[in-house]
Amino acid sequence: MDWKLVSFDWNQARAFLATVEEGSLSAAARALGLTQPTLGRQVASLEAALGVVLFERVGQSMLLTPSGAELLDHVRAMRDAAGRISLTASGQSQTIAGRVRITASDIFSAHMLPPALKRLRELAPQLEIEVVAANDILDLQRREADVAIRHSRPEQPDLIARLLYEAKGYFYASSSYLDKRGRPSSFQELVSHDFISFGDVDRMLGYMHARGLPVTRENFLLESENGIVAWEFACQGLGIVPMVENVGAKTRGVERVLPDMDPFVFPIWLTTHRELHCSRRIRLVFDTLAEELSSKHWTNATD
Repeated sequence: MDWKLVSFDWNQARAFLATVEEGSLSAAARALGLTQPTLGRQVASLEAALGVVLFERVGQSMLLTPSGAELLDHVRAMRDAAGRISLTASGQSQTIAGRVRITASDIFSAHMLPPALKRLRELAPQLEIEVVAANDILDLQRREADVAIRHSRPEQPDLIARLLYEAKGYFYASSSYLDKRGRPSSFQELVSHDFISFGDVDRMLGYMHARGLPVTRENFLLESENGIVAWEFACQGLGIVPMVENVGAKTRGVERVLPDMDPFVFPIWLTTHRELHCSRRIRLVFDTLAEELSSKHWTNATD
């Protein structure tokens, strides 16, 4: 191989790819933790090294040129290879110290992770745990997280997963709201009530309609992307919200709506990358979360 032909570095290629995927220099700079001028210089250096123009600058927009589009798949392949190198290296780590990133929904992070995190601190006080409380799914294969707690089993062959338990969810509302608006005794009576959504309203309606609930988008007078915010709205008497039983049963001042209704059931999967599971610290986190979050612990917690 003629090594002189490789006249650019990975940081330049990464800056180009981030600009494409994030949509602008400013967004890419934020994603990479760089200043916008620094990232702009890296993109310009890549263009100079390759002798091509990668972006056409139109006002505040960055439009990919045909040359840039032709290079895009190759740079993505570089990104994936770099991720595999990082995964392999991380998997060989045998120290119970360092950083581990866990991602879970905001509700799960706030209400169900703390006991497991306390146990991890007892077992490995030098571990640095970062919890990414996000309702969107981060990519384990790209090292956006080391361990993920999800509601669906991953399909990628490089990921391993363990089913922790089948969670149950119900409708909840504050006692003050129900005292004022009445306690519904049938699905049809839900039509006259206010609902609070977190996440996508249409997807929530899909779950509800599948169960024969006659509510419509007009019932959702309050929305939030954040589950903790939506739950607090319900606790403050602003409407009815679906919530996992682990949270609803231990919150004072709220009641289960239609207590005889069959629960919404959804799985809780613990996931990590196959190579990362070779790391002692990742394995410790994975196994401790599996033990602490298993069904026997949460059944006892809500009795």
